[in-house]
Amino acid sequence: MKQRAVAFALSALFLAALPAVAANLLGGPSLYEDIHRGFPGTGTAVTAAALRGAADLAAVVSLGAVVAVLFLHPRGKSEAGRLRFGPDLRLLTWASGAWTVLAAANLIVAAPESNGVELGRLLEPGAFGPLYTFGYMPRAWTVTLVGALVLWLCSYWGTRWTTLLPGLWAGIIGALAPVVVGQILVGPNHDIGGDAGALQTIAAGVLLGPVLVTAAVRLIRSGERGPLDEGLVLRVGLVGAVAVLAAELVVTWFKLAGSDPWASVTGVLTLVRLALLAALVVSLVVMRRRGSHRMAVPALLITVWVAIGAAMTRIPPPQYFVPTSIPEVFMGFEVPDAPTFATLMSTGRLNLLFAVLAVVGIASYLAMVIVLRRRGTRWPISRVLLWCGGWLVVLAATSSGFGKYSAPDFGVHMVVHMSLSMLAPILLVQGGVITLILRTARADRHRAGVHSWVTQILHWRLLRTLYHPAVVFIIFIGSYYGLYFTPLFGTMMRFHWAHQLMNLHFLATGYAYYSLIIGVDRPPRPLPHIGKLGYTFAAMPFHAFFGVAIYSSPTLFAQTYYDYLALPWANLWESQKMAGAVAWAGGEIPLIIAIVALCIQWARQDDKEARRRDRHLDRGLDTEFDAYNDMLKKLSDRERTR
Repeated sequence: MKQRAVAFALSALFLAALPAVAANLLGGPSLYEDIHRGFPGTGTAVTAAALRGAADLAAVVSLGAVVAVLFLHPRGKSEAGRLRFGPDLRLLTWASGAWTVLAAANLIVAAPESNGVELGRLLEPGAFGPLYTFGYMPRAWTVTLVGALVLWLCSYWGTRWTTLLPGLWAGIIGALAPVVVGQILVGPNHDIGGDAGALQTIAAGVLLGPVLVTAAVRLIRSGERGPLDEGLVLRVGLVGAVAVLAAELVVTWFKLAGSDPWASVTGVLTLVRLALLAALVVSLVVMRRRGSHRMAVPALLITVWVAIGAAMTRIPPPQYFVPTSIPEVFMGFEVPDAPTFATLMSTGRLNLLFAVLAVVGIASYLAMVIVLRRRGTRWPISRVLLWCGGWLVVLAATSSGFGKYSAPDFGVHMVVHMSLSMLAPILLVQGGVITLILRTARADRHRAGVHSWVTQILHWRLLRTLYHPAVVFIIFIGSYYGLYFTPLFGTMMRFHWAHQLMNLHFLATGYAYYSLIIGVDRPPRPLPHIGKLGYTFAAMPFHAFFGVAIYSSPTLFAQTYYDYLALPWANLWESQKMAGAVAWAGGEIPLIIAIVALCIQWARQDDKEARRRDRHLDRGLDTEFDAYNDMLKKLSDRERTR
């Protein structure tokens, strides 16, 4: 069995590396010279191509394996918190270990390849440092190495179910790193193409990866079924295939940049990938109708799709050769008009990442509410409106004119920042999504499911530490100063993926902070109402000082970045003063709204407690007052006796 597993792994890695190697051999020096890069030599180029294909496949298998172990491995309620050793966990350990080794090898090879020198240059003393710092790809592979290593450590040493959760997050970040700094970072509309590529990478690993894992386990076990719920794997894979196909269409539109698909190698390979994904969807639908769970054909289609994708990273796509302006280099689009009120209200730019998050968030919430109502359980309509309103604020802040001008104008950026970190979270935390999930997902006495997973996460020691009010407060307030008063802000504004990461951070930290104050869901460390009020007042002076500091700063924030854009309508000083005013008012007004909401919740809680006590007194269930009267009577009798 061990020999069969080794042979299968080597064959899969060879298949994944073969198209990329062929692309470099057939393309030769022109693949580098056409985009004004030095040719590092055939040996270095072929080595880098082979390592990229193998690493991409290892990433998909590793993410698929950790998802399979966490969510697709049937467990009883009594053993829900423990990891059961089996072929899926063994495959996760070996796949993540191989991914770690391949990421390290890619890191080493990417340093000379990015600089157009041969691999033997690394043998020179002190040569690696300068080669490493030039170009984004070596540093991206460093992030991948760390992510893969964390996943391997969690799988190798972990014994608890929650131990794999940090590994899953680290693995996703590691898989994204070489993608977001690759081809989708270049050319017009790279903001939309970059979001589509990132979403596709996550969907491929998390949703299609389990199909590869199931097929591998069956092959290793000579066709016998493994421990995974193969019916659930099939459904997850079908959803993933549709999602990846949709993302592939967007990436194709971006990379071809209006050119004929048959006029470039990238176009032809893209058509092949689309055909593979269409065949994958058809095969999964047929298997589901027939009740077949043999994943060999879907696994082969996924492997070839990954391999061709690795080959495409070696070939400059058509969008590389489209004339591109400076704003398009940094943002992906032009902004010819000044951000007046009329412009902000009449224009827009789709932010694909947050649009998908908003649609999924609203649709999932409404689906759970419908399930509850079919059971006859009432869910407050006010929570539905607040949750949907929060996501609509997110959508408006990122895909309207404000979202479009958040990159070229600092004042508009601060409006988006305050909307994502202050206004939207106030609405979202009152939707009670965790409570809704727990009510919708019924607890099963015999099998662990969504209810069990959420319960374990809520009682997770690491989450309790991260959700400590002091930690949340420091991160929420400290991130303002750590981002804007350091060179980090100017650096992150230059890249679309970093700008998106910044927006995600705003939304997540704001949600964590306000969930402790006015959240419907019970946090791991709840505060009393008087503590919540003090917690809110404690943030006010920090927000006020932050706004005043920006308004009165003698230096421009991210001046180099805004100078690069060189927009004719830009007034950097006026924009910065506007940002300071927005930060001041935008920080204080939402906090006042939160205080009002907190006082309303406090009053309702007191009224609810009073009604509860009255009911208990009427029913004779509360003997507190009787005991108090008895104590007074005894004291009175004792005084009379004296």
